[in-house]
Amino acid sequence: MNRAKIFGILVACAVLASFVDVASAQPDATTQTIKHDARAAGKDIGHGARAIGHETRHVAKNIGHGAKDAGHGIAKGARTGWDATKHAFKEVFQKGH
Repeated sequence: MNRAKIFGILVACAVLASFVDVASAQPDATTQTIKHDARAAGKDIGHGARAIGHETRHVAKNIGHGAKDAGHGIAKGARTGWDATKHAFKEVFQKGH
């Protein structure tokens, strides 16, 4: 699940939660209550987005470290192969001298 989908789900949940609070409020609810509910929903959305950002950064770091380790392994294998090729070349062509 990518970041956009998770963010969309969080936004939808926050909007639904704010409507539930507004719908269950008393008929004489003041604008202050509506403002408070909207502010709380906005804060919840912000906190959710921040958490998604932190998790995305964490996953990206792990992927980057894995790629770095794979690159080191490939480089080491290539170097070992090159050294073996050099050694074999010297054995074959320089042994007679």
